[in-house]
Amino acid sequence: MSKPYEPTAEDIAKAEQRRLKREQAKKNAPTVAEDERGQILPREWLDVSPHLASIEGRTVRVMTWNLLAQSLVRRELFPTSDCLKAGQREHMLYREILSHNAAICCLQEVDRTEKLFPVLEKANYAWVYAAGPRKKHGCLIAYRKDAFECIRRKVVTYDDQEIRKDGDEQARRGSSFRTKNIGSLVALRQLGSAEDGVIVATTHLFWHPAYAYERARQAAILLREVTKFRSEGTEPEARWPSIIAGDFNFQPDDPAYSLLAGEPLLPGQKARLEASRVVHATIDPSIAVEGAAQAEEEEEGAESGENDPDRIIVNARAAQPSDGLMTDDELEQLYRQLGTPTSVYDAGQRTIPGISESGLTFGGKGTIPSNRRGSFEPCYTSYTHVREHVHYAKNGADRVPGPQYWKSVLDYIFVLDAPGRDVSVVRLAKPHSKESFGDGLPRKGVCGSDHISLAADLHWPPLQ
Repeated sequence: MSKPYEPTAEDIAKAEQRRLKREQAKKNAPTVAEDERGQILPREWLDVSPHLASIEGRTVRVMTWNLLAQSLVRRELFPTSDCLKAGQREHMLYREILSHNAAICCLQEVDRTEKLFPVLEKANYAWVYAAGPRKKHGCLIAYRKDAFECIRRKVVTYDDQEIRKDGDEQARRGSSFRTKNIGSLVALRQLGSAEDGVIVATTHLFWHPAYAYERARQAAILLREVTKFRSEGTEPEARWPSIIAGDFNFQPDDPAYSLLAGEPLLPGQKARLEASRVVHATIDPSIAVEGAAQAEEEEEGAESGENDPDRIIVNARAAQPSDGLMTDDELEQLYRQLGTPTSVYDAGQRTIPGISESGLTFGGKGTIPSNRRGSFEPCYTSYTHVREHVHYAKNGADRVPGPQYWKSVLDYIFVLDAPGRDVSVVRLAKPHSKESFGDGLPRKGVCGSDHISLAADLHWPPLQ
């Protein structure tokens, strides 16, 4: 047996020098706000109803942002970016999150949590993190420890949720694709109040551009579960406002947005829904899968054969009545039963004179009229490279024009009022102009993600 190692006095002295050097380096390390590696484009704010901040009630700043999970970063998806490595992006991510000084942060595509969690902890946030089965990234709701405490939480896995009571298991779910996407819900009680608080939900809906039906189904389930979650609490919790924020992966001219906003479906939206009423191999394993493609899609753009938006729907068959997919009428009826949430940006920017001529609103693209909800959403919340995008119908014959999903609006903050407690918009983080993004995001000194964060000051009356 070898003799145990015994450090010499010189070894001990060197070890102590190394320890002192490490401690000094920590003391001299720049804060998130000072680190030059975290430089981002400064954000201006728009006053909507600033007088409300001084009126009795609660004013809360909320932000939402898709961080672009490092596990999803591929050079071919972001050919114009100059900062795709984790070390190049992470300090910009931290700066963006903390710069809003929000009381509530809804984050999507969150990974590398061993790096992010200490940053949140140091900034006095607590958090709830959840991910879909075998997902490499998840959704996170962070909240200020000196403002709220989490008293209840729930994870909604869309693949497991039913939308009707009749039929077999598949028909009751009415799903077209097993996506592993989730919604995360929390009940946050206001510190200093035994009865008041807010319900917060965040989500990351299915990404694939062609699957309009599946996103409409998932959005309906989320709205239903938020309403149910609020009613399942104590009597005061039923009168808490609800905030629903995240990456919905649909644009304001998408059928799911119109259904959420209480707008009638347009002919083009109905065509998009009909083209996406299919059953994928993840639902029906008897479907022959093309080539060596995997039947189950692991991540955004990861499935061979489906990461090219010009190919759209593959490895799927046309839906049959027995599959239980909802018709347009069934979708509209379901949404009407759930109540109509309000988009914070669409409602807030609509009140600002001249904003529609600024190039900062979605309505400027001309795909929806200005009197239709959604036209005053930001012009972009995701900005990478341009590529033409076309939806293919499920029979592979007809072509239905679709949006460019790489320069688009995908992220939203919705609010669902509580009885007698309408939520009002006080301020909004001003959208960036497209000229700020250069050839596309992520970009050093501008933004560490391919998405742009949204933030708002919201006010609601006190609980009576």
